[in-house]
Amino acid sequence: MTIDCLTRSPVNSSISFHAVRWTLLVLCIALNLFCHTPAAAQTIQNADKQSEPTIIKLSAPKSVKKLIKKHLTFPDEPFASDTAQAAYARKAKQEIKELLATEGYFTPVVTLESGVNGEKLILKVVPGAQTKVTEVTIEFQGDLAVETPEHHQRVEQLRRHWQLGAGEPFRTAVWEEAKAALLASVAEREYAAAQITSSQAEVDPATASAKLHIVIDSGPVFYFGDLQISGLTRYDQSIISNYAPFQKGDPYRRDKLLAFQTTLQNIPHLSSVSISIHPDIASHQAIPVEVILTEARSQQIAVGVGYSTNTGARGEINYRNYNFLNRALSMSSLLRYEQKRQLFSTRIDTIPDENNYLYSLGAKIERTDIEDLKTFNQRVGLTRERITEKMRTQVGIAWQREERQPAGAPDTTTYALALDTWWRYHNVDNPLHARRGHISEIRIGGGSQYMLSKRDFVRTYARHQHWWPIGARDVLFLRAEIGYTIASSRDGIPQEYLFRAGGINSVRGYDFLSLGVREGNAIVGGRALGTGTLEYVRWFTEKWGAALFTDVGDAADSWQSFKPSFGYGSGIRWRSPAGPLALDLARRHDTGTLRVHFSIAVAF
Repeated sequence: MTIDCLTRSPVNSSISFHAVRWTLLVLCIALNLFCHTPAAAQTIQNADKQSEPTIIKLSAPKSVKKLIKKHLTFPDEPFASDTAQAAYARKAKQEIKELLATEGYFTPVVTLESGVNGEKLILKVVPGAQTKVTEVTIEFQGDLAVETPEHHQRVEQLRRHWQLGAGEPFRTAVWEEAKAALLASVAEREYAAAQITSSQAEVDPATASAKLHIVIDSGPVFYFGDLQISGLTRYDQSIISNYAPFQKGDPYRRDKLLAFQTTLQNIPHLSSVSISIHPDIASHQAIPVEVILTEARSQQIAVGVGYSTNTGARGEINYRNYNFLNRALSMSSLLRYEQKRQLFSTRIDTIPDENNYLYSLGAKIERTDIEDLKTFNQRVGLTRERITEKMRTQVGIAWQREERQPAGAPDTTTYALALDTWWRYHNVDNPLHARRGHISEIRIGGGSQYMLSKRDFVRTYARHQHWWPIGARDVLFLRAEIGYTIASSRDGIPQEYLFRAGGINSVRGYDFLSLGVREGNAIVGGRALGTGTLEYVRWFTEKWGAALFTDVGDAADSWQSFKPSFGYGSGIRWRSPAGPLALDLARRHDTGTLRVHFSIAVAF
């Protein structure tokens, strides 16, 4: 999938930051290439050879040999005397026993033997039988030990998820990790003061067996108390409390604290956020939640340049004020100049309320000159939006006036007061570089002649994108969209509520918005749309890949005149820090014309 991306940076001190960032990126790529050259590989091999013992040969099973070589120090020079050799043998034997004990080998035999015909000494290690876990006992004390159906279910679940079960090798690291994971599972919900009061691993070297016994005191149930917010000077504390995913008196849950912190970290009004509790049993019925904040600068200016095969080269200036009118309102203004489109917009957003709703008032002026159709659009609108973890919904009303100048056809002026609803659901593993999951969206809007519109119409639109992982690295991507505007004619309807296709994220092989209805010498929007993409991406490295794709679709004035057009080709993919960038070469099926589709941006 080709992403048309524009990178921006603040005018002030971040100029040098972006320069350093891109310089480091280039150096990392160069270093990565160097490390894969034959000379570099030879250097690494030589270094590995130098780490081999020079006078002692290690004889040990593969299962423990790497561990011993990693942690044991081997002499580089011959021993000065038999006494020195004996001292080294005693020291090596002790260290190897301690190392192997961490892997469950408690009866190793370690000897230092003379080599044959003056060859290297041989450090021979026979690890013996590896100790296996034969019995696990997990006991609970405190509130969780009170016998109730809920507690019984949770206790059984904790025991089922214990990481070091009977029959598994006993390793010290795994033993410690299992205890820590068990404690974290108890403490993550309700029992913030849970602790391990006793843990024993009874090892019998003779039978190579280990019996494990753990006792956890859950303590009492903790409940959320008041928010103790510090660090705010410009904003009211309500803008913080509205984001809290819990109420006073709710049972404690660690994931809600983490979600609260993540949400606040994404608010542009703040530069740093720290949220914590102190699990004091004396205040378990209303544990205070400490929120320490640092406010960000309230005003910011960003500039940027970019290029897209859709709209050409561009530059923009973006101004933001996060404390507009000293009421914590977010005001943003954008001035963008592109070869085929020029735009000025301004918008004011409220802070989300306790139900996570925010309101926006915006206006924009836009000029376009695409496929011999010139437009001049003025728009003002009011929307209500709600964003949750996977869902985004929006309802709004907007009035716009549009002047159209199609080459070879009469000029027209349209206007509409339209009510719009928009719904979007996303569930992907990585928002920047999706490999698994899907995104779906639906939009419905319309206007009436009885309410400041030139024509009655209802616009419907749906889009779905899906990613399937193939093997360890590859990805299969599917995109489909369909739209239809219900109206007696397209005349009198602004272009935003009609459809054109072609270009990036549509039908490659065709120019941007070149598929539509011909009016004079221009291509204008029609009432019907349908496009789709099937793409396979093969990732050769973590960052670089290649794609094969085919696109199909058209935009027309009716389904009867709908004639699908085909484009196909291949391209290069790069996982950049800003998201996936693509360079595609696509062939238009009907004429064989080749077109390059490319979008990239450079910040300064």
